[in-house]
Amino acid sequence: MAPIRNILIVGGGTAGWLAAGFLAKTLGARTEEGIRITLVESKDIGIIGVGEGTFPSIRGTLSVLGIDEGRFIRECSATFKQGIRFDHWVRPAGTAGADHYFHPFSQPSQRPGGPELLPYWLMGAAGKGASFAGAATLQKQVADQSHGPKRYTDADYAGPLNYAYHFDAGRFAALLCTHAQSLGVKRIKATVDDVMLTEDGAIASIVTREAGVLTADLYIDCTGFRARLIGEALGARFHSVNDTLFVDRALAMQVPYDRPDAPIPSYTISTAHEAGWTWDIGLHERRGIGYVYSSRHTSDERAEQVLRGYIGQASAGRDPRMLKLNVGYREKQWIKNCVAIGLSSGFLEPLESSGIGVIEAATYLVSYLFPYDGNTEPVAKLFNTQMKARYERIVDFVKMHYCLTQRTDHAFWIDNTRPASIPESLREQLAMWRGRPPHRLDFVTDIEMYPPSSWQYVLYGMEFATTLHANRGALPDIDAARREFQTIAQLSHHAVADLPPHRALVEHFCRRGQ
Repeated sequence: MAPIRNILIVGGGTAGWLAAGFLAKTLGARTEEGIRITLVESKDIGIIGVGEGTFPSIRGTLSVLGIDEGRFIRECSATFKQGIRFDHWVRPAGTAGADHYFHPFSQPSQRPGGPELLPYWLMGAAGKGASFAGAATLQKQVADQSHGPKRYTDADYAGPLNYAYHFDAGRFAALLCTHAQSLGVKRIKATVDDVMLTEDGAIASIVTREAGVLTADLYIDCTGFRARLIGEALGARFHSVNDTLFVDRALAMQVPYDRPDAPIPSYTISTAHEAGWTWDIGLHERRGIGYVYSSRHTSDERAEQVLRGYIGQASAGRDPRMLKLNVGYREKQWIKNCVAIGLSSGFLEPLESSGIGVIEAATYLVSYLFPYDGNTEPVAKLFNTQMKARYERIVDFVKMHYCLTQRTDHAFWIDNTRPASIPESLREQLAMWRGRPPHRLDFVTDIEMYPPSSWQYVLYGMEFATTLHANRGALPDIDAARREFQTIAQLSHHAVADLPPHRALVEHFCRRGQ
């Protein structure tokens, strides 16, 4: 078998250009001995992105790429994201009880030698009514006050609180395109008309309208939902999860702030509605808002009414963009000399911003497991195993938000709590967590996108009941835990004073380097 010297990425957008840039950087595309990388994209095919949220892993990716944080924020209309606020997921608006909970990105506080706080929070050591996110981290208080996660003087991609970003997807793809080419990626503008296969079923070449026949040693499919290579040409089976995750439509709209200096929330606002939920993302110059819903539980016309009702007067005269979502994943995402990255490999609803995180994970695997000698079979097997498991775990995590609801106001929510719609793997974990809280040993790090703390924040934000009566004797440090909760509450006020308002922080980065 011949060594791999040439990679052809088919399709641009966030997936294509992020993969191109990362592989160019890590595989040495600018060096004489490096792998040659070409990306072909059609000028006639747009990108799906309507405004993206990310997970904190994106900071490491941007750092590896060598993109200045100020440039990224300035060119992508980006803002900082410290987590997600979930409104009315437990119970409908207007009913008694907490109306929201927060999923922060910072880990629960634990000093060296100090107690793990979650069991003691369950015992009531943080005080009556204290949420786990609010009691165990500084981040909820900082986010509630519309302050940012870092100071003006902190280094790029570093700060006292963990964070990700919101940004304009189109601008992000354009930045990645420019940067990847500076790293040695060759760009070809052409439309793919055909995919030719070898006798043994591998890809032999790509036939384009404008550039003729293109060949490579390894092909990366970033053609979006169409999956032109991995799906249409190679026949990779698509595994639908719409019996678990019901939403399959989205209506998206961009709206201005009510005034230029309006505070920018440093988190995604996810508000539950009758047959789905809205995202509300604050960028530097505008808001991106969309309603994600199940077409089995509502009509498109009613969905637009819900979206406009949420936005209010700012929606007048604006038409939403309709997206039809194919929720699921390819059971094999690497076949012979073709690997799928991005929507061609799968798509899970955007509730916890897994989309770009999955792109990152796939790109890391291709880069760090790269089959230089051309023997793709063992790498493909490992890649398929890990990516399929990663998708399965994300499905479990997202479903957990739905199946623990107390809402009975609409069939959508009732159906989400039916045991038949809950994966067996999630049902088993929830059964264990009735008698003890989630522990890191419940998770396999290499296939998890979300750390144990994320599961804990959501689990107890959704008011899941864990009974500790069987092991209270193993928790003797309740006084130390009470002191730690008190210290966190005091430090939260100092953190708000120390960290700048979010809009001021964003505008500082926008001015930097100009």
